[in-house]
Amino acid sequence: MSIPLRGEAAARERSASYADAALDLLAARPLVVLTGAGLSTDSGIPDYRGPDAPPRRPMTYQEFVSGPVSQQRYWARSHLGWGRMRRADPNEGHHALARIAPDLLITQNVDGLHERVGTERLVALHGRIADVVCLSCRRTSARAALHEELSRLNPDWHERHPSVHIRPDGDVDLEDTAGFVVPACGCGGVLKPDVVFFGENVPKERVARCYAAVEALAERDGALLVIGSSLTVMSGLRFVRRAASLGVPVVIANRGETRGDPLATYAIEDGCTPFLLALEQRRAALAEPGGARDAG
Repeated sequence: MSIPLRGEAAARERSASYADAALDLLAARPLVVLTGAGLSTDSGIPDYRGPDAPPRRPMTYQEFVSGPVSQQRYWARSHLGWGRMRRADPNEGHHALARIAPDLLITQNVDGLHERVGTERLVALHGRIADVVCLSCRRTSARAALHEELSRLNPDWHERHPSVHIRPDGDVDLEDTAGFVVPACGCGGVLKPDVVFFGENVPKERVARCYAAVEALAERDGALLVIGSSLTVMSGLRFVRRAASLGVPVVIANRGETRGDPLATYAIEDGCTPFLLALEQRRAALAEPGGARDAG
């Protein structure tokens, strides 16, 4: 098949024929998949930068460690958000990706929904909101246990704030957080969700594993699929840049433009779930007896 020249996909496409060509490109190749918040919108979790996403300024790591007031503000809001986020279920897109079983699935999401469907070969680039770490002793623990303790210490918090707007990282829109009680670790240290805040670096071993998987695609005639990410932050965009530099085809499916569009072979204006279901169907057809993959 003819692959567009790099940069021709900068103008996003909605046409069925364009999406069909992208699916053909991905149908029989080894894949690395990078997912963003757009994949979880069908689970009821809003995205960061989609067409309907409200403006937001997330708390940075530097703000969080600046003192008890910032930590109180974070946990008062996150307690409300996680109480709702943990009830979200994986959607058909998560299930389709688990069945596609790429060589590596890199997710920028912290919601844990890929883990819930048993996704193999997964890197949670920014960690998981369901885990908590102590900044002093580095002990990790389950968020569920902390959630119970926060509920015990702040028994009417949810009732006082029933209609707050949840964000993809489990935060909510709430200004008045005075009076919220935050426990410390048993060692006396500060508890933080085990996720990468803005201003923090992704652990080097995670980055190295992702780079290795992307680089291996060049040797195996593979492709990189980006699904539901605007690629605004460098933590995800760098893998698109590495793939493009190696001549690895890049397909981006997202609602709205992304920073990676000029590097993409195809940039599809589409929802995540429909595109992934179509890709699963296309790959399954090729794997059947008599399909192109079976025919060699």
